[in-house]
Amino acid sequence: MSEAEPVTRGVLHRKENGVSWITLDRPEAMNAVTWDQRERIITLLADATADPDVRAVVITATGKGFCAGADLRGGRPEAGERPEAGERPEAGERPEAGERPEAGERPETSATGNPASGSAVPGPSSAGGQERVPGDVARMIRLGAQRFISAVLDCEKPVIAAVNGTAAGVGAHLAFACDLVLAAESARFIEVFVRRGLVPDGGGAYLLPRLVGPQRAKELMFFGDALSAADAERMGLVNRVVAGGELERTARAWAERLAHGPTRALALTKQLVNASLDVDRASAFAAEASAVEIAMTTRDANEGVVGFVERRAPEYRGR
Repeated sequence: MSEAEPVTRGVLHRKENGVSWITLDRPEAMNAVTWDQRERIITLLADATADPDVRAVVITATGKGFCAGADLRGGRPEAGERPEAGERPEAGERPEAGERPEAGERPETSATGNPASGSAVPGPSSAGGQERVPGDVARMIRLGAQRFISAVLDCEKPVIAAVNGTAAGVGAHLAFACDLVLAAESARFIEVFVRRGLVPDGGGAYLLPRLVGPQRAKELMFFGDALSAADAERMGLVNRVVAGGELERTARAWAERLAHGPTRALALTKQLVNASLDVDRASAFAAEASAVEIAMTTRDANEGVVGFVERRAPEYRGR
């Protein structure tokens, strides 16, 4: 069964066989995410958590790029709310004189009409013309790029990134925040912030050391070199690299397999793993014991035991 929805500001969404498919759909902009698209994705992830019929999520994109970061041009904040500092086309600033832009890097324009070096660049005024005061930028980052990445980490359903092309800046962090990452052979990952003289946002300095260790994380962030899909797989940033034509099929197979699993047990497992590097052993063991007890109260746990006793494959319902 498939439930399709109309295009919503460059974000396609459908529910199919227990899987919520979120597709970035601005191929002409390498799927740079606007303010309203970001809000739509955050909402869809929250909806996936709350909907018992959604048991896995896939985030992917159309065209040659997965996500070139954030772009102010295609969406504006609600009245009275300033755009967040991380909203800029991380992979889309005008190159320096004599510099060739990387594939996927496009000249973009911010909401103010200036070249999009990013609203995080120090200045006397915000995009709305109001005087910027200390704390504004940090607040914008918290409510914007960090909230975006947190929505993936906090989603209670397994989230798969199916990376079809270049993932740069916050677009790379969007992929790294997912529970599993599939990448087409043509995909690339770029920690582009250093090229603009900026500090990584969207949780990059939190995610990368946990995935590849501090030394590798610094190498990626200090140099900002494009990382191929094959190298990303070797580093442990990608679970599997597949031919471009096989990406959707593989993502579908993985997602539907997860959608037939014990959904609540998977949610609790995700929470334990995500917290494991932030707590001491005693806290981790206490959380584990509580998670095991909670999982044992679910219908799926009972079905798993019955299936084992009856020597048959269990039929999990996600409850």
